[in-house]
Amino acid sequence: MRIYRSIAALPTPMPRTVAAIGNFDGVHRGHQEIIGRVLERARRLGAQSIAVTFDPHPLAVLRPEQAPKLITPIPERLRLLEKTGIGATLVLPFTREFSMQAPREFAELVLCGALRVAEVHEGDTFRFGHDAAAGISELRALGGELGFGVVSHSSLKVRGVIVSSSEVRRRVAAGQLGIARALLGRAFSILSTQVHGRGVGKKLTTPTINLADYKDLLPPDGVYVTRLRIGVGPEAPLFEAVTNAGVRPTFGAGFAIESHLLDGPPSVEVTETTPIEVCFLMRLREERRFPSPEALKLQILRDVVRAREYFRRSVP
Repeated sequence: MRIYRSIAALPTPMPRTVAAIGNFDGVHRGHQEIIGRVLERARRLGAQSIAVTFDPHPLAVLRPEQAPKLITPIPERLRLLEKTGIGATLVLPFTREFSMQAPREFAELVLCGALRVAEVHEGDTFRFGHDAAAGISELRALGGELGFGVVSHSSLKVRGVIVSSSEVRRRVAAGQLGIARALLGRAFSILSTQVHGRGVGKKLTTPTINLADYKDLLPPDGVYVTRLRIGVGPEAPLFEAVTNAGVRPTFGAGFAIESHLLDGPPSVEVTETTPIEVCFLMRLREERRFPSPEALKLQILRDVVRAREYFRRSVP
C-alpha cells in the first residue's frame, strides 16, 4: 500500500481513482465492507483504489474537549488499512483552514483535482465541507455536475448493533470486549513499545513486560486475558498472557499496562523500540488492593489458571 501524507505528495499525473473517505478509526467491519466494494469497483474500472483519512481527528482540532480517544492511532490505522488490500491511502493533515472548505471546493480541489475520482464510496451518514454542511445527496449532485459517481452504503449491523467507531469506543470503554470484537472483526488491541518497570514483577516471581504510556482508548482498569505480538509482520511471534491495566493499588505505583507471559520470558529480543501489540480477549476481574504482595501473587497465580483454561478452550 502506498501512503501519501499530503495532496502535494500525490503522483502526477494521478491515475483515475475509486475512493472512500473518512476517519476510519478502528477500521471496523463497516469500513472493511466499504473498502471491499471500492476494491471491486476499482478492478472493474481499471482505476486505483484509495482510502482518504485525516490526522489528527477533526474533533481534536475543532472541539478538543469532545475529541475521542482513538481506537487506532494513525500507525495502527495504516497497518490495518493495508491489510484490507487497498492500493493507497492519503492521510490529509486536518487543520482549521482545511475545515473551512465549502463542499464544492472540497469536491473540485480534492476529489476531482487531486484524486481524479471516478467513483466515491461512503456510508450513508457521511458529512463533509465547512460545518459538515453537505451529505450524500449534495455529494451525488456535485458528482453529477463534475463527472464522478457516488455510491452510498447503509450502516452494517452485527448482532443487532449498528457498527460505528463511536459504538466500538463505547463497548471497549464499558469492558464489553466480545461485542467490540464482533464489531471490529478482530480482538480490540493496542500498539505500543516496552518501558522498564520498577521490578515489582520480578520480586513476585512473575516478571512482566511493561508498556510505555498509552493515551488512547483502553478498556476499564482491570486484569485481562491477552495475546501479545512482539514485532511486526505475519512472522512476529504471539505470546499468551495475563495483562493488568490500571493503577496497581497494592503498591500505589500509578497507572501502567503490565503483561505476564504465561510461558515465561519471550523467546525473542525485546528492546524499547520493539513494537508490541496487546490484544484484549476477556476481562478476568477488576483491579483491587491486596493486603500484601504475597496475597497479590496468589491471585496472579489464580488469574493464570483461568487464562490457561481460556486459551485451552478458545479458537485463535
